[in-house]
Amino acid sequence: MANKDDRAFHEPRDPDRRNLLLASLLAGAAGLSVAPAQAAVAPTDVKKLQKSKRYIVKNAIILTVDSAVGDFEKADMLVENGKIKAIAPSLSVSPETLVIDGTNRILIPGFVDTHSHSYQGLLRGLLPNGVVLPDYDRDIQKNITPHYTANDAYQGVLITALGFLDLGTTSMIDISQVSHSRAHVEANIQALKDSGMRSVFAMSRGIGADSQYPDGMNSLLPAYFSSQDQLLTPALAVSVEKDTFLSARQYGLKAVLHIRVNSAPLIALSQAGVLRDGDLFVHCAHLNKDAWKIIHDTGGRTSHSPVVEMAMGHGYPAIQDALDAGARPSLSCDHAATVGMDMFGMMRAVFDIQRLAIQQRQRNGEKETQKLLTCREVLQFATLNGARAAGLDHKIGSLTPGKDADFLMLRADDLSIWPLNNAYSAAVNLMSAGHIEGVFVAGKVKKWQGRLIDVDKAKVLREVAQSRDNVLQKAKFAIGLTA
Repeated sequence: MANKDDRAFHEPRDPDRRNLLLASLLAGAAGLSVAPAQAAVAPTDVKKLQKSKRYIVKNAIILTVDSAVGDFEKADMLVENGKIKAIAPSLSVSPETLVIDGTNRILIPGFVDTHSHSYQGLLRGLLPNGVVLPDYDRDIQKNITPHYTANDAYQGVLITALGFLDLGTTSMIDISQVSHSRAHVEANIQALKDSGMRSVFAMSRGIGADSQYPDGMNSLLPAYFSSQDQLLTPALAVSVEKDTFLSARQYGLKAVLHIRVNSAPLIALSQAGVLRDGDLFVHCAHLNKDAWKIIHDTGGRTSHSPVVEMAMGHGYPAIQDALDAGARPSLSCDHAATVGMDMFGMMRAVFDIQRLAIQQRQRNGEKETQKLLTCREVLQFATLNGARAAGLDHKIGSLTPGKDADFLMLRADDLSIWPLNNAYSAAVNLMSAGHIEGVFVAGKVKKWQGRLIDVDKAKVLREVAQSRDNVLQKAKFAIGLTA
């Protein structure tokens, strides 16, 4: 079955609308736009915003990542009961509706990270110069991970999730490799719930006799995933063993598979008939054309970690391979032991490396090459494609009326951004987490005026450091801040 995309994201088909947007941007470049707001944002009381079930962002630049809705140089977005109610210029609302000033702010969908080993939040920067073999495999997988207690798992996942929210990632697929016992699994799930971000919990193999993989899903599904209308949803991390895929099929779950270097196992899985539409394949470096055809034809999704893949030796990021095969790549950090979790950085890496490769081919005399990626397409990788990979594109991934209000509010009038000449370029190639004004998940504010709210930062930092010390002491792994 081919990948389905009933909302392919591209330039507006209406030439009049496209010309209107271009004219608006040119007017801005000519100095005819509204000057930067004197205050960062209208001083909306964050407590009121937290309690409000109906609010509107007025006069914002809105990049919806939905071709049917289009983009807006200046428009309003109404949110009601956690969902996007309407997007249009000059919406009329009742007097009791809370108003947020969106002047010189860009609204985009929240980022979706499709592959995170979140328990490793305790190990950020632990391998500053590490590669996957031997460093990561030896030090983290085989030495440190077995020493995690359930509380250590909780602290690692929590700090990762809070870090994601702070960086603008509102959703993630957490591939849990610390499912050593039922207590570990429940701690992992609880941390995801406590963080307030949208998460797919992909149970993976643990270590030791107390691991309940995969049969523990029998009781986990009714206990934690009984509702379709919640932020936490399940998946199953699998291996190239056919039985793990059969377990995913038994429980009706998306299968998430790390696959790279060797295409033969994927071809064998296809021949066994266990692949299904929506399964997610991670990294995909070095796969041959037959393997890519299988991913496309079975409706597979792909997750790419360009920064970690380049830094740690996984292989050349397979973004162009995915595009050539008709797949729609999504982006992920993998882990933070060597590189960061910043989606802005990942978008820039994808934009740069794909364009470098294509232009190098052109300089070498190739007459027919693939087209260069655009900022618009790269933003789609980080949002709508991520939502599709997580099986959540019916809920999130674009700013579409009826979908849940997972979105970011970005400052476009900072000295590092102004004057604003192109909103896509600003969001993908100019901005960083420091430009995030607000983060919203299902309409609820999680970060406001640059700060996470309702987070006891001192307590989190203290307890995470204690767990880090606990794990590394057991593993006899010494760290050095200046090593």
